Amino acid sequence: MKSIFDSLRKTRNSVFGQIVNLFGAGEIDDETWEDLEALLIQGDVGVETTMALVARLQERVEEDGVYRSQALQRLLQEEILALLPDPDPLNLDWPLAVILVVGVNGSGKTTSIGKLAAQFKSQGQKVVLAAADTFRAAAMDQLKIWGKRADVPVVAGPERGDPSAVAFDAIKYAQARKADVLIVDTAGRLHTQHNLMAEMEKIQRVIAKRVAWAPHETLLVLDAATGQNGLIQAQQFFEAVKVTGIILAKLDGSSKGGMVLSIGHQLELPVRYVGTGERIEDLASFDRRAFVEGLLGTT
Repeated sequence: MKSIFDSLRKTRNSVFGQIVNLFGAGEIDDETWEDLEALLIQGDVGVETTMALVARLQERVEEDGVYRSQALQRLLQEEILALLPDPDPLNLDWPLAVILVVGVNGSGKTTSIGKLAAQFKSQGQKVVLAAADTFRAAAMDQLKIWGKRADVPVVAGPERGDPSAVAFDAIKYAQARKADVLIVDTAGRLHTQHNLMAEMEKIQRVIAKRVAWAPHETLLVLDAATGQNGLIQAQQFFEAVKVTGIILAKLDGSSKGGMVLSIGHQLELPVRYVGTGERIEDLASFDRRAFVEGLLGTT
């Protein structure tokens, strides 16, 4: 499996490597701060998070009596790390743990579900998948393909059927077979489509009636290539369905990994997993330190 460090190569080479080059032998001056701000914004960190990060660095420079540029790299690593919530283990300690997976079309949602199922199964868990994206027959077919690859059963319904009914049937199926984890796929909703968001809320209500405190996790899949648009998506989903964490898909193909910092800073949402490649095993648990080292090319 490709590492998080390796998956951040494009992000590191495009912008964050230039940030490291700022930290030469000279003294810190106004130009240093201006260049750092410009590069962070260019690196999809976002204006609000960039300004907060630079302001905190300036405080640290004054507090610690730092005046050489070289010392800024250590401070930057520490302050970036502080922006990223440290994810607790997934809340799976239930007779049947239910994970709802949400995200827009094309984000890598179904692929991420297949990878997650394979990972759980490799850890000895009995997993069931629910194909509650009934709006597109292709979505159900794709999930069935990933179910075969992961060697886990998939519960599906008719095309254009009621997604909540599929979720209900999947819960009954999983409980009858004493499964450990049920992962529910949902339609690739655009966060602006309020009727589809309402359908998602209905799915949550149906799940909660059948399984205590479910869904126990609601994971939002974001395409790393979306940059700051990913923050907008995360905000909308967070308001609608109480997202508990992020799966950052396709990180290895993107140069916009800096968007994770704004999600951590502005929403305080933890990244749970990172898609590091196309193979079924290419899903890495998020490691904050490995991510920061991958951004800046340090170890």
